[in-house]
Amino acid sequence: MVFKILTDSTADLDEKWAQEHDVEILGLTITLDGTVYDTVGKNRLTSEKLLDSMKNGSKPTTSQVNVGQFEAAFRHHAENGEAVLYIAFSSVLSGTYQSSVMARDMVLEEFPDTTIEIIDTLAAAGGEGYLSILAAEARDQGKNLEETKTLIADILPRLRTYFLVDDLYHLMRGGRLSKVSAVMGSLANIKPLLWLDATGKLVPLTKVRGRKKAIKEMVTQAVQDVEHSTAIVAYANDKEAADKLKADLLEHPAIKEVLIMPLGPVISTHVGPDTLAVFTIGKNKR
Repeated sequence: MVFKILTDSTADLDEKWAQEHDVEILGLTITLDGTVYDTVGKNRLTSEKLLDSMKNGSKPTTSQVNVGQFEAAFRHHAENGEAVLYIAFSSVLSGTYQSSVMARDMVLEEFPDTTIEIIDTLAAAGGEGYLSILAAEARDQGKNLEETKTLIADILPRLRTYFLVDDLYHLMRGGRLSKVSAVMGSLANIKPLLWLDATGKLVPLTKVRGRKKAIKEMVTQAVQDVEHSTAIVAYANDKEAADKLKADLLEHPAIKEVLIMPLGPVISTHVGPDTLAVFTIGKNKR
């Protein structure tokens, strides 16, 4: 049976691509300078506007996809007799996953024969997007919902996520990084390379002096133990650095393709301007 794939706006998927591949995106919201913005659709807040505002001192906040949004989406598909696979933003970084579980239970009470499967990716940004892309490819190749869920569940513990953030203040402000880690990273031009560990927590992996050396170290870490030949590079407003990072990754024989994805406004809110990120899939669990 054909099933619907849902994800959320933290996956940073291109909306045109999502429409073409029948992937539904549910949007988190952002409050910027007293105004609440959507992160999907024609009137969505762009990363460019957000990052410019942050450079001028704005302190935006994000809000999860709420239970009502999920209930409406799940109910719509249940009424149409459509099974759903929702690929969720990390439960460690947001309450969005918990909202989806609550909504699923509510809809299943009314539609007990429907199928609503939820995967906690323990990922964000291009990592969550990578898993969504692989799920869509699997479905297009004829895999059913259970086969696709099994495939993604096998891959996600091996997903590698590396972030190089220019200013750790934004992560500290949003509660995604401890104050101690943020303060240490701001000293003496130290650039901590962050990653999502096995539990989904964003933690410092190593500390390097200077941005160029930090980018080199990020490439070294990203290409270790690589299984899939595709890598994803994400960036906040520094496309030139992303292109250079892509070229560096392609020098490694195991990497055959690099997709570049701009960081969306939700993730940009927490990481700030000039952030770079790399996502690869390894042979072993992280």
